[in-house]
Amino acid sequence: MMEFSGEFELEDVPPEKAWVVLSDPIAVRNSLKGCQYITPMNDDFGFDDYEPEEDVETLPEADPEDVAERAFKEGQEYAALMQVGVGSVKPRFETSVTIDERDHDDFIMTATGSGTASGSSFSMESGMQIYSLEDSEGSRIEWWTEADISGRIAQLGSRVIDPVANKIVGNFFSDIEQQMSDVEETDSGITDRIRGML
Repeated sequence: MMEFSGEFELEDVPPEKAWVVLSDPIAVRNSLKGCQYITPMNDDFGFDDYEPEEDVETLPEADPEDVAERAFKEGQEYAALMQVGVGSVKPRFETSVTIDERDHDDFIMTATGSGTASGSSFSMESGMQIYSLEDSEGSRIEWWTEADISGRIAQLGSRVIDPVANKIVGNFFSDIEQQMSDVEETDSGITDRIRGML
């Protein structure tokens, strides 16, 4: 079992805005290096058959109703196609993730999932919570993931896997922070409207 956790702070982005951006599968996909799509799935879903929509707008340009409509939903299962380079291996993971909890009041989201690629597989639990910063209008986001990895990637060991995972997470939060800053510079009424629709 591998464990990853961390936190980051957004000085000028209140928890309400951070929650709205992190609730948008398109914003999350755009910030995850190697992620080709995140989309709701059903029993008939085919990873090879699905073609994601291109150039989908995110906040602040997106229509607030569209963002609210596609937001992660508790109990929904999502398909994600990820390709990540780990050492000399570059597996293409077909992943399914279920949102187990979405607490709009305390800004908590948890998920479980699993994925397979040629010669490798994993299962994981993960979650995040957004807190208000005491001395500003900003946010602190705490996140954690526990992953059980098997196959070719597991044989590479944590010395190879950890730096790759940390780089992906670092890039993700850096990109998300930029999206949140863009949203923060626009009319705050947009995120208030979306929160009301979530």
